[in-house]
Amino acid sequence: MIYKKFQDLELSALGMGAMRLPVIDGNDGHIDEEAAKEMVAYAMEKGINYYDTAWGYHEGQSEIVMGKLLKAYGRNRFYLATKFPGYDLSNMDKVSSIFEGQLKKCQVDYFDFYLFHNVCEMNIDAYLDEKYGIYPYLTGQKKAGRIRHLGFSAHGSYDVMKRFLEAYGKDMEFCQIQLNYLDWSFQDAKSKVDLLKEYGIPVWVMEPLRGGRLASLPKEEEASLLAMRPEEKVPAWAFRFLQAIPEVTVILSGMSDFRQLKENIGTFEEDRPLKGEEWEALLGIAGKMLQKKTLPCTACRYCTAHCPKGLDIPSLLALYNEHCFTEGGFIAPMVMATLPEEKRPSSCIGCRSCEAVCPQQIKVSEAMKDFSEKVNG
Repeated sequence: MIYKKFQDLELSALGMGAMRLPVIDGNDGHIDEEAAKEMVAYAMEKGINYYDTAWGYHEGQSEIVMGKLLKAYGRNRFYLATKFPGYDLSNMDKVSSIFEGQLKKCQVDYFDFYLFHNVCEMNIDAYLDEKYGIYPYLTGQKKAGRIRHLGFSAHGSYDVMKRFLEAYGKDMEFCQIQLNYLDWSFQDAKSKVDLLKEYGIPVWVMEPLRGGRLASLPKEEEASLLAMRPEEKVPAWAFRFLQAIPEVTVILSGMSDFRQLKENIGTFEEDRPLKGEEWEALLGIAGKMLQKKTLPCTACRYCTAHCPKGLDIPSLLALYNEHCFTEGGFIAPMVMATLPEEKRPSSCIGCRSCEAVCPQQIKVSEAMKDFSEKVNG
């Protein structure tokens, strides 16, 4: 196992995420404890020492099961991470009761790593609102030794992350973002990495395989990679991409069966980051994947000056692209809920003034109609 230095700790470069544990009969709230136990035992044996769970994973059962399974090992054998569930605004005034509940669920006296969960457009105002007292409570728990390291995870935009860092950055020790070779440009992950670098904050990676979408590729693309690294399987390329980013410390993988766990651990037996031509080849594959399912908006913003409704068309198209590529997901609906009614895609009147000046000849009116139907339908 490769290890990365974080302050005075040596963390396994591969962390075990507990959001996609094996389940029984497809019921997300019914974790297959025997299968999970076997996976944790193997992970421990092979040197994984970082385990990540959260309040809402597996309908609230992930913390309970991981606490039970990890209790079989000495507390010095693992680092446990969980998160304050700010993805649900109804939790904002419950930070104390939730934190105490998490300690009990996980059967521990302290958390090695604790995060503000999913900082995004929907909850940034609440996270920054002093009336909820989330920040002083969590920093207080750190001073008391019940949180060893405090950080945050983010699905929000660069601007949202910047707002959070401007407020709390001095106390953030790590940040977990969605990072993979597809989102390097698609979700502007490169800029987010650069932002965190400015603050001296190391990167934790979630969705390295983008929910499994990068675990397999079309035969032609797979053959091109095989020609460069005959010994590497397709999923390993995604991990090697991340190994080439110096700011990355821990890469979390939500492995749902023993086979995935074994293969990923095998990949992390050695550090073999991509170089030059390999890096560019993978980004080229990502570009082709995006071309097939997304609109070619370059955010030139010619359109915005011609929209009688004042819509932020490039931002809406970026969300539309994310929603189409992911074939759903929570990001677009989450952001849409924060917008005033008059700034949503449903406000497009189909005048096509924007289309007349679009260099990419995007049929914006059709995209706005489709987007509105997808999100509201």
